[in-house]
Amino acid sequence: MKELPDRWRDLGEFIREQRSSSRLSLRRLSELAGISNPYLSQIERGLRKPSAEILQSIAKALRISAETLYVRAGILEERDIEHDLVGEILRDSFLTEDQKQTLIKVYLSFRHENDDQPVSPATALTDVEDEPSSAADAEPTGASASTGSEESGAG
Repeated sequence: MKELPDRWRDLGEFIREQRSSSRLSLRRLSELAGISNPYLSQIERGLRKPSAEILQSIAKALRISAETLYVRAGILEERDIEHDLVGEILRDSFLTEDQKQTLIKVYLSFRHENDDQPVSPATALTDVEDEPSSAADAEPTGASASTGSEESGAG
């Protein structure tokens, strides 16, 4: 019987982490999801078992996959995402065969880089937020290099 409350507490902690990484207050998330502030607070503390519809509303407000919350709540079994993504890429009729293979190689290299371990969306967001400054710095250098004025890009 202990497993069930732990699942709701874990789900609540995950929702709280997502809300925090999205820089949303409890009140704002409750407004976006269309649920009451006290009810959302109880979900985050693991005191309530939200329905699939409530989880879908929360996921939409957090801009994450409802499936992610369903898996955490035990409503759905976790799928092998790698095969789903690779299959989706291979079935995409808007990409050339070379583009498909390139995307798959990049995806698999990222998986390998992360030791095939799941990365929480909060961690992924933090990594992305840390990188734009270096990407922004690299962009002007690349642009100036194409115009032949590398010295102005270095200074």
